[in-house]
Amino acid sequence: MLQTLPDGFTAVITGAGGGIGQAVLNQLLKSDRPGRVIAVSRQSLEIDDARVESLKADVTTDEGRELLRDKVDGAPTHLLFNAIGLLHDEREGISPEKRLEDLDAGALATLFNVNAITPVLLIQTLVNSLKGRHPAIIASLSARVGSIGDNALGGWYGYRASKAAHNMFLRTAAIELARYNRQAIVLSLHPGTTDTGLSQPFQSRVPEGKLFTSDFVAERLLAVMNGRRAEESGSFWDWAGKPIPF
Repeated sequence: MLQTLPDGFTAVITGAGGGIGQAVLNQLLKSDRPGRVIAVSRQSLEIDDARVESLKADVTTDEGRELLRDKVDGAPTHLLFNAIGLLHDEREGISPEKRLEDLDAGALATLFNVNAITPVLLIQTLVNSLKGRHPAIIASLSARVGSIGDNALGGWYGYRASKAAHNMFLRTAAIELARYNRQAIVLSLHPGTTDTGLSQPFQSRVPEGKLFTSDFVAERLLAVMNGRRAEESGSFWDWAGKPIPF
């Protein structure tokens, strides 16, 4: 369980009420190594574990991130795992675009805020807790379709572009954080197609054996994080531990 981190480490999980976020939280709590786990969600969470501090906050807003900063209160943070992401929202009329004619400025702005801007502002929010001489892993969910080098199909403009921006933000943050903490590891992670609300409308197209449970994905992502070293900070990996081109 994240052997580079010390016993009693402090973890922050954003999107802890969603499929992957909740599964990562559950995996962490199976171990006795975490000492403090701040579980952040837009909904109230009730978790029967004394190590867990539940925080109801929407961290896609300035107000929500301020609540998170106050909760952490400057304490050294060893793990920041961001599981927040947006692909579609029926209420907001957001869905993956198939053609240039489908592009909408408002939808693009929302996708960029959730998928790219929020993750890097979370790092900004906790930067003083990530600086220092303590080991720290900062991991955020990306997507293979955000790889510019891997884009051979087109479509899904907003999701692709926002995840590509996500990866650039994290790589740039990794370079800066290395000046403040030589043990910091920043990672963009592709979880694969996971059986959650985000993928639900598109699951019929997924090849047999390629739709993963949240528990499986959480186990795999933690294993991938466990295998990384500081010199790999700023890199992009899939659930199987294979690097993805930017």
